[in-house]
Amino acid sequence: MPRRTATMLASTLLLIALLCAGVFITVPYAEMSPGPTVNTLGDHDGEPVLRISGRKTYETSGHLNMTTVRVTSADYRMNLVEAVYGWLAHDNKVVPHDTIYPDGKTEEESTQENAEEFSQSQESAKVAALKALDVPVKSWVIVSTVLKDSPAEGRLHAGDVIKSVDGTTVKKPEDVAELVTKHKPGEDVAFTIVPAEEQAAAEKEQRAATKTEKVTIRTTKSDDTGEERAIVGISAGTDHTFPFTIDIKLADVGGPSAGLMFALGIYDKLTPGSLTGGSFVAGTGTIDDAGKVGPIGGIEMKTVGAREKGAQYFLTPADNCAAAADDTPDGLTLVKVKTIDDALGALKDIRSGDTADLPKCTTK
Repeated sequence: MPRRTATMLASTLLLIALLCAGVFITVPYAEMSPGPTVNTLGDHDGEPVLRISGRKTYETSGHLNMTTVRVTSADYRMNLVEAVYGWLAHDNKVVPHDTIYPDGKTEEESTQENAEEFSQSQESAKVAALKALDVPVKSWVIVSTVLKDSPAEGRLHAGDVIKSVDGTTVKKPEDVAELVTKHKPGEDVAFTIVPAEEQAAAEKEQRAATKTEKVTIRTTKSDDTGEERAIVGISAGTDHTFPFTIDIKLADVGGPSAGLMFALGIYDKLTPGSLTGGSFVAGTGTIDDAGKVGPIGGIEMKTVGAREKGAQYFLTPADNCAAAADDTPDGLTLVKVKTIDDALGALKDIRSGDTADLPKCTTK
């Protein structure tokens, strides 16, 4: 066999061997790519994303699209060839597996956590939108979760309203931890609560809850820190009563990052005229009850997905601006927002056509 032919054959066999090895060698990475984007003002799977009853609503136009990121499943093991392809692909991003599924979290656990965050983001979006409209919202502090095998298990329950701790009135979730940690581990702490079932009955009957209980729990030491910090094993949250019904329907989506766009969609439907002026606006960002917009993950994937759908403007959390501006899709204007008021101000400029002074994202 001629030397040149032998060399080519050997090179070909080596290449085939490397490709085969790349297919069978798994690497600890996962892939992120642009996911679906949905207009919060429109329908999804034949149903309105936002449905409001008990309050006058108005016709809307244009787009206020929430955006998503598609990720590989927790159980999927990427091979070396896929990882290299993902690194080279412009619209995809390969990241360490633990970035998406930390601490060995299963896909089921991640899905459950994302569903809880998605539900909470909907509540905060409603509150932020109504506060921006000066519509009163009743709020109270509740037991959000109870840790298994903790002192509070069986004594407090998710949904219980926390009225006071050691006789001190609780006004916000942070007050609970602050009051509990005034104790040393092993000391008793007294909770005055409205049981969850009483609160639910009161809401159904449209009356104030009257039945309260005093529950005394012995604190224990937190096992997640070396400090002598007292805990009872609960996390506190906030629940609300709205003056009318706001339903958000969007299946197969999780996480808190649609909060801003839900809030803007609600605001648009409750006010005359079009918030966008007919423009295609997309965006992302968490939102809290006060209307503060927080950062999210996968911003580069979301801007790509939005532009592919036709977005002209992208409302971007301020803390994500630099990363988004590093690789902005052509034709997409990134608008920096820190609060819902920032977003409303930007939308006013967009619908008026006065966009020269929009607070745009930069790499600096």
